[in-house]
Amino acid sequence: MAIAKAERLMNLALCLLGTRRPLSKRELRGSIEAYMEAGTDDSFNRMFERDKDDLRELGLVIETVEALDGEIGYLARRDSNRLPPVSLDAEEAAALGLAAKVWQQARLAGAASGALQKLRAAGMPEAGDPYEGQHSAIEPRIPVHEAAFEPLMLACRDRRPVTFDYRKSNAVRPEQRQVEPWALECWRGQWYLAGFDRERGAERVFRLSRITGKVKSRAGKYTADVPDVVTVRETVASWAGETADRSARIRLRQGAGYPLRARATAVRDAGGGWDELEIPYGHGLDAWLVEFGPDVMVLEPADLRADVVDRLRAVAKG
Repeated sequence: MAIAKAERLMNLALCLLGTRRPLSKRELRGSIEAYMEAGTDDSFNRMFERDKDDLRELGLVIETVEALDGEIGYLARRDSNRLPPVSLDAEEAAALGLAAKVWQQARLAGAASGALQKLRAAGMPEAGDPYEGQHSAIEPRIPVHEAAFEPLMLACRDRRPVTFDYRKSNAVRPEQRQVEPWALECWRGQWYLAGFDRERGAERVFRLSRITGKVKSRAGKYTADVPDVVTVRETVASWAGETADRSARIRLRQGAGYPLRARATAVRDAGGGWDELEIPYGHGLDAWLVEFGPDVMVLEPADLRADVVDRLRAVAKG
């Protein structure tokens, strides 16, 4: 539904920008497929007025002109809606190029690619490859596999509350969450949503791969203030295990768990094909350790060991 509205807004904007004379509502209805499908004149009028207001809110300057016969027409003059010259340095161009890679596996991949081409045509410099001549086969990628990504991204942009079913890693069944979404963040190849959980009355972070079913939009305004982007990133990092204020001691099977070894502050041979590691310990480490299955044993602290055991039992129950 959100994609259909975006397409309708784009078509209306193109019609208003592509005309040299004001177009009446009758002409616009006959030119845009979504308006043709409107059941009644009242439903079309409501849809058109909402779309017109949305485009103006997005920054499009739409003029209302009355013809000699009294009919009202609309147009968006190009000189009133022309963007200033694009001026980006190489680092900014590289950042935009990397951001576009988020859409490689999303439905808006073509739009992202086309936007980059237009920016380059307008003078944006080509982003050089910092690995050229050294690791030319290495290319940064930000995969988007989760079906929840696109509706949540649109909900974050439009500031719309959502509901979805969410299964915690130590739960057998999912439960419904009512969330005011703030932002999406990628951490260690996984996407997370940060937002305000209405039922719990506090900020929460949700891993997109644990969202089951469809994300549904809800009417109404946010009830909690949205923090700045830096605070949101810190929240995601903390919940996903980036912030560590303690140290955990684990036993890891030799030849396994290379991401854990990369984070270890100390490693020693424990014998019998096992190594003992000291790992920075923060929120989310238990969920990460579970992913390594029988190759990991938690020695201490006791509460971390108990959390890992609970998660493994929940997985075993299916």
